[in-house]
Amino acid sequence: MADIITLGELLVDLTQTGVNEKGVRLFAANPGGAPANVAVALSRLGVKAGFIGKVGRDTFGRDLRAVLEQNGVDTRGLYETDALTTQAVVSVSPDGERSFAFYRSPGADTLLTADEALAALDPLPRILHIGSVSLTAEPERSATLQAAEYAKQHGALISYDPNYRAALWSDEATAVEWMKKPLALCDILKLSDEELPLLTGTDDPAEGTKQLQACGISLILLTLGSKGTYFRFGELTGTVPSVRIQVADTNGAGDTFLGALLRGLALRGEKPFEGLDEASLTALVRFANCAAALTCTRPGAIPAMPTLPEVEAFVRG
Repeated sequence: MADIITLGELLVDLTQTGVNEKGVRLFAANPGGAPANVAVALSRLGVKAGFIGKVGRDTFGRDLRAVLEQNGVDTRGLYETDALTTQAVVSVSPDGERSFAFYRSPGADTLLTADEALAALDPLPRILHIGSVSLTAEPERSATLQAAEYAKQHGALISYDPNYRAALWSDEATAVEWMKKPLALCDILKLSDEELPLLTGTDDPAEGTKQLQACGISLILLTLGSKGTYFRFGELTGTVPSVRIQVADTNGAGDTFLGALLRGLALRGEKPFEGLDEASLTALVRFANCAAALTCTRPGAIPAMPTLPEVEAFVRG
């Protein structure tokens, strides 16, 4: 039984690894997809994690299933279809920042149905994590929202990452409309400084997170890149500094951060918010910052994610 289940896209990240002597870009076929990344991050950090999603009956689909299983992720909720496994081409700038292009018309991940998602939630996990990429197309959109509603009604905590990918939406207004849909369901929200103004109309962390808190969200984590992570838990707010590292690739860093943060909450038992004070929350966020920093030192998303001993050693310095 998984303590935490993630639901959404599992795909191939064709990640730029450099250029050859003629200046031609070189790519590696890395496993990816934000919710799948979070599941692997959780598993590598010692949490029983499961994944719900859909891949194609093709080489990439078989490889992706194998990667999850090799990393200890429960794949009973991973379905297959005749559509091709989705591909995301991830180009990397000299300073390590990413740009995306998707091959997904339709991609296998978009074909997850509500019946499939609900069936995979038996038994129910303590935490269900979802992202906004699975809201871009039907039937996966309905599957995601119905799964979150069901899990919430039956006592699970809902974690949500409104991960904005402009290339997957017809326009920004449509993206914002659907990205806001899960806010009333979620207990834990992780977003970046790029997504905060999309959802709130402000780039001020205090004002933006206060607006989001009004949706009923208990814990909000706002990642600020090199500036660290801002958190809001009730009236408790603060910023935990980032960790200085040599960046190789930022792909998967946010997912590793979230996996590490959810791990910390899961270790707090059945009521993770009970007794959560500034010192304990700061420690949770610092651990997650360190895990994300380690991911940035290596290329790829899933292949770069650290193990628990690696993070613990890094935290100790």
